[in-house]
Amino acid sequence: MLTVEVVGIRLELPANQPVLILRHQESARYLPLWIGTSEAAAISIALEGIAAPRPLTHDLLADVIKDLGATLASVSISELTDGVFFALLNFTSHDAISARPSDAVALAIRCGVPIFVNPEVMDAAGMEFSDTDDDSEEDEQEQLEQFRAFLEEINPEDF
Repeated sequence: MLTVEVVGIRLELPANQPVLILRHQESARYLPLWIGTSEAAAISIALEGIAAPRPLTHDLLADVIKDLGATLASVSISELTDGVFFALLNFTSHDAISARPSDAVALAIRCGVPIFVNPEVMDAAGMEFSDTDDDSEEDEQEQLEQFRAFLEEINPEDF
């Protein structure tokens, strides 16, 4: 499994469809996942560390897992079948539970657990951008601009 991190949420134009961007930690490979607006909001809230006055759905799920004595170890984007991504919630002492990738990522952020991607999924749907030896901010900005241009040109049907 490949360890990834959440780059953020972008909007695919002109449809304004949220796209969750995951980046492989050891390369310049990115995995775009088209998600719903409520899932995008849940992930953005978690990334920003915003505390809601009442538990949101993913906060509630994290609380239930903890209160039942289970421990979420990681989440994984495990499969891509007919253009649909599948994820697993991986527990330390229980069987894995199937989940939508957006829900799995939202929960992983809240629980502070790693996110993994099956290498076959990354090979099938990931995008690679040139990695430079110079990790300057300008090079990073140029890569982000390349990726944004890529997002503007593709459609969910491409996957």
